Amino acid sequence: MTPADRDEFASFAAAVAPRLRRTGYLMCGNWHTAEDLTQTTLAKLFASWGRISRHDSLGAYATRTLLNTYLAEKRRRRSSEVLTAELPDRPAQDAGPEQRLDIMAALAGLPPRARAIVVLRYWSDQSIEQVADLMGCSPGNVKSQSARALQRLRLLLGEELAEPGLSTVKPSETITGISHE
Repeated sequence: MTPADRDEFASFAAAVAPRLRRTGYLMCGNWHTAEDLTQTTLAKLFASWGRISRHDSLGAYATRTLLNTYLAEKRRRRSSEVLTAELPDRPAQDAGPEQRLDIMAALAGLPPRARAIVVLRYWSDQSIEQVADLMGCSPGNVKSQSARALQRLRLLLGEELAEPGLSTVKPSETITGISHE
């Protein structure tokens, strides 16, 4: 890789990393895991930069790589990790808006693929075709999984947050505290 290629990748990575981190957070619900997903995604992109840098859709390629990394991580069995609700010796954090917490908890209640579809469709504002292409499935599959996921979210959120419908609320109004590009 030439120094010019490295500089080009560094510029691309600096521009796309915040968006990847936010998308990763919405998929996994944890900032540390989202950072790991972003770093892994950028490492994969760096390894294949010479091959992919000539494409027009680098942002979509990066999102697809993030999605694949997230789903692959969810498929792995991690018997050595013990997940707990609280970390030891962790300072108290501000709880933030209740609505944001309720939505994040509801998102966490979705299966990984359904959660990824909801994040890509309604947070990243991608079309059904774009999501189908990223997920490697048919547009009909995206529609049916979106409908089931939104129905599940409405059940989890209850009537007060689900009305007038999650699909009509803008992401910045729905998940407060997370900046959106």
